[in-house]
Amino acid sequence: MDSTLLKGLTVLEAVARSEHPRGASELARELELTRSNVHRTLQTLAAAGYLRTAADGSGYECTVKLFELSSAVMERVDVRRVAQHWIHRLAEQTDETVHLSILDGAEVVYLDKVESGQPVRAYSSVGGRAPAHCVASGKALLAALPEDELAAFVEGGLPAWTERTLSVPADLCRDLAHARRTGCAVNRGEWRISVAGVAAVVFDARSRPAAAVGVSGPVERVLPQESRYRDAVLATARDISRELGCRAYPSGPSPAPGTQQEGDG
Repeated sequence: MDSTLLKGLTVLEAVARSEHPRGASELARELELTRSNVHRTLQTLAAAGYLRTAADGSGYECTVKLFELSSAVMERVDVRRVAQHWIHRLAEQTDETVHLSILDGAEVVYLDKVESGQPVRAYSSVGGRAPAHCVASGKALLAALPEDELAAFVEGGLPAWTERTLSVPADLCRDLAHARRTGCAVNRGEWRISVAGVAAVVFDARSRPAAAVGVSGPVERVLPQESRYRDAVLATARDISRELGCRAYPSGPSPAPGTQQEGDG
């Protein structure tokens, strides 16, 4: 393993995730590295075009080069491009925030989102992460895992984020079994106590999980309409899956009559 490269990437990630410019001293404390090492790394990243000195001299910040690279990667994630139309339509149907997410280890990563137009809504950002066992999209994707992979995930520990988090493996497994039967997973304030969500899996041409699509919003708005949101989310997941080449959606019941989108036959 190249330790110098690893340190450089660690420093770059720390600066990229920060909301303000970062200096060598605070990064050294945070990352438990020497100040001189961090200072050299920052200068190297700046010379490569990934960082620049902030205008006010308060530290280093990212340039658009990192965005350009991430955008190039995202363009190759076909599910994001295919889902664009459908997630906007789902947002119009529900007037809630819609996410398109993928599973990355013990977390989900938000590939795309459509913001709710309502003044009180769920907060998130594209590229942001959330614990998979606590959010609807994560639970939908966990429910689609093979048994051995799910067992390994559960054995890794289930941190509790709120009093409603399913941190006991047996409880989570029962909830995921229900998600498999119904086709949708539900978050009832398990990551943020005031936020709920409903999500379903998007499958690719080989019937493999490609992503999850879901809606999220305040608990008091989402949970009373859980049934309606299930139908809308599942129909959207089916539509995206079909465009990805999935011929037979492998999970969950068909949406109730009158809730299907056009062409969902």
